[in-house]
Amino acid sequence: MRPRIHPIKLGVDHCYIIHGEGIIMVDGGAPNQLKNFLKAVERLSIRPQEIKLIVLTHGHWDHIGSAKEIKDLTGAKVAMHQQEKHWLEKSLKPLPPGVTLWGKIFGRIMGLFMPLVHIPVTHVDMVLGDGEFPLSGYGVPGKVVHTPGHSLGSVSVLLETGDALVGDLAMNGFPLRSGPGLPIFAEDMQKVRESWRLLMDAGAETIYPAHGEPFSVDFIRKAL
Repeated sequence: MRPRIHPIKLGVDHCYIIHGEGIIMVDGGAPNQLKNFLKAVERLSIRPQEIKLIVLTHGHWDHIGSAKEIKDLTGAKVAMHQQEKHWLEKSLKPLPPGVTLWGKIFGRIMGLFMPLVHIPVTHVDMVLGDGEFPLSGYGVPGKVVHTPGHSLGSVSVLLETGDALVGDLAMNGFPLRSGPGLPIFAEDMQKVRESWRLLMDAGAETIYPAHGEPFSVDFIRKAL
């Protein structure tokens, strides 16, 4: 069974529900997005309790803000890399540095709003390391791969179909980019490039970013 990938807009992010023999979710969106989550799963004819795992690609506020509420509603386990799990468990709000001129400007704008952002804390049930984490136990043919660069604890979900859900390892579209490409924020651009080579070597073909629409990995190949 080829898994179906459903985008869900939760604030400024696209989160994703992957529906194979089982159902998992990728990312938890911005804070206060539970109502939008409920509308989305109702539209997909999915009961919230069918979602068994929430993989957080990294710990920035717009990816973990509604994780607690969604976890409490669904009963799903939350999986997150060991480098950043304390961001969710302690409601931390670090911002990555801009690596382009627009990234630096946009980052300063975001920083002005950070005092208004509150992340409800919750426990990370499954602490991910630097190795691969198979998703077959959750009915999804794929794995979680450590892909640092945007942040040091960033991970991606790579399916056997070649679909790669990469969080902010790539970005596509306004207001961050004019088209598909590398992130405008990153803690380490060299690691971003290394992570992309890892994903491409592992068979990534179609890229699902958290910001913007899916695109072919060929755009990244050219950017590298």
